[in-house]
Amino acid sequence: MHQAALATVGRVLANRPYTVLSCAISVDGCLDDASEQRLILSGPEDLDEVDELRASVDAILVGAGTIRADNPRLLVRSPQRVARRVAAGRSPHPLRVSLTRSGALDPAARFFTGPGESVMYKGEELSLRGVLRDLHTERKVTTTLIEGGSGILADALSDGLADELRLAVAPFFVGDAAAPRFAPPGQYPHGVQARMRLLSARLLGDVAVMHYKLSDREPPATLPGARRAR
Repeated sequence: MHQAALATVGRVLANRPYTVLSCAISVDGCLDDASEQRLILSGPEDLDEVDELRASVDAILVGAGTIRADNPRLLVRSPQRVARRVAAGRSPHPLRVSLTRSGALDPAARFFTGPGESVMYKGEELSLRGVLRDLHTERKVTTTLIEGGSGILADALSDGLADELRLAVAPFFVGDAAAPRFAPPGQYPHGVQARMRLLSARLLGDVAVMHYKLSDREPPATLPGARRAR
């Protein structure tokens, strides 16, 4: 069974983009609180580093719940980084990607109306694995940044679909049982016998940022810290 599982992961790795997960959590593992207002977990230094990561990838992927709750722009904020992408022959902003089974999304959401291109996958039988495979084979996406929410992050981790994890930890507790959490209970390939490899642990402002390697794939040279992640 173990050998078969490894073979399956190998096939998945060969048919999807190099994928980085990025999220910010509280000390007690919450991605947000249960209020109507978005909880700010990241500081300016952390947000700037995430912007650098966005500028390095071909696509940014979020779940439909994130679009409904946060209405994110999913754009590169720095004009200098946008210019750098254009000078390299790339689009100014990465492709925005999401998936939904219901299709119940506001067409005026910034995901659809912002500059650049967006693509929405819709259908009852959707899987994150299938979406990543289509992005890689049909849309020639080589690098993807997944920014949440909880369900998408858990799917990527539990199905072995991520190559790196960037985890920012804010120095406070949420303490709300109704708050969405990072990595809910489930079966994850990186258990005690298959630990992730810590690439770095740094302090950005008052936010602790841990960067883990989850696969043995070589990171593309376009990603920040690609040499370190080899």
